[in-house]
Amino acid sequence: MAPSFQSLVLLLAVLVLGLSLPWSDAIRINKVKTRTSVYVSPKLVLEPGSVADKYFYNINFPRGHIAIKYFNAEVIDEEGNPIPLHETYLHHWVLGRYYGRTSYVEPEQIGFDDIDESDFQFVRNSGLCQNNVLGQYYGLGSETRKTDTHVPDPFGIEIGNPAEIPAGYEERWMLNVHAIDTRGAEERLGCTECRCDLYNVTKDGRGRPLRPGYTGGLHCCYDGTRCSVKQGYNGVKRSLYLRYTMKWVDWSDSIVPVKIYIFDATDRTDHSSLQHDCRVEYNVEPCSTVDTVNGQCFDNQRAIVTMPTGGYIIYGVAHQHTGGRGSTLYGEDGRVLCSSIPIYGQSEEVGDEAGYIVGMSTCYPHPGSVKIKDGETLVVGSNYSSSQRHTGVMGLFYILVAEHLPKSSSFSLDSSL
Repeated sequence: MAPSFQSLVLLLAVLVLGLSLPWSDAIRINKVKTRTSVYVSPKLVLEPGSVADKYFYNINFPRGHIAIKYFNAEVIDEEGNPIPLHETYLHHWVLGRYYGRTSYVEPEQIGFDDIDESDFQFVRNSGLCQNNVLGQYYGLGSETRKTDTHVPDPFGIEIGNPAEIPAGYEERWMLNVHAIDTRGAEERLGCTECRCDLYNVTKDGRGRPLRPGYTGGLHCCYDGTRCSVKQGYNGVKRSLYLRYTMKWVDWSDSIVPVKIYIFDATDRTDHSSLQHDCRVEYNVEPCSTVDTVNGQCFDNQRAIVTMPTGGYIIYGVAHQHTGGRGSTLYGEDGRVLCSSIPIYGQSEEVGDEAGYIVGMSTCYPHPGSVKIKDGETLVVGSNYSSSQRHTGVMGLFYILVAEHLPKSSSFSLDSSL
């Protein structure tokens, strides 16, 4: 069939534009094959009130030198049916990257901090928190289903570069899944916020006494603990799984790499030594009458951090728990770099569960429009409603940063496989 008149006009326009520009600025048309894979984690066995906080190593994951374009996950049953948050609360899932010695077989279920470093090298993101704290590549919670994670073209998260993998090691991936079965719970919100009295624990997962004043958080809802269930409530034990979906493309010179930064509103940096103290979680105390403004109470946590190397923000999103009212990242001049607002469910349907955060809004600035300078001081603010007490909440902010922009315009013609 002969090409249409409109098609010929479009082709001629592209050719003329390309010939009129210097070669370095000419439009390049790149046909990139976007691959998609769906995987399922090992099973989590849960019954009413129980907690699973599992670490799965060397999980199914694409191999080779690639760029990640999307990653997300959800809890399903053995038939593949999505599980509502009011039955099993997904506190968080975390995807971590590491190098494992080729012949090494990881122990099951233990945290990566307990593994011998000679066999296991954690590869953290570019974030500023101390040691391996918040070093993951991806991590979300109840907001998973309605939070966008795609990386826009021509950017990508580079992994699998053979030049970076030490001899005798291979790149592997770890998945941490923390889920709480709240069927029949005496106080569902208290269970999801890991209130220590509801779990009847006085020691953390390592057997150490809880610090004075610690009333709720991760140290009270570790693997194997159980939240209080209504007397006489009977519910079946069941096997659940985390189904995770990812999209990626083969690495090429046309892809612009981005770095992952995760900021924490609890970060209390010692600016004289630049040592970070990211505490990951905190409590929100109920406000008094004096704190009330326009009939509402808010708690605002703020952290001040300095970016050693700047760049252009390509993507941004916050992570908050129930009670969250949004988070904002500011530049040193007070300008808003990115804001992320929670989406609360309105029904009993999966993905729209009333009372739960079921999504977070995201930032996709036009490339080049939001720049962080080298050495710029940033402020991350996390807002919660303080009309009631909340324990173990989080105020994290993820951004993807490109240190440079593409040298030429490009069209990306994605074709899924």
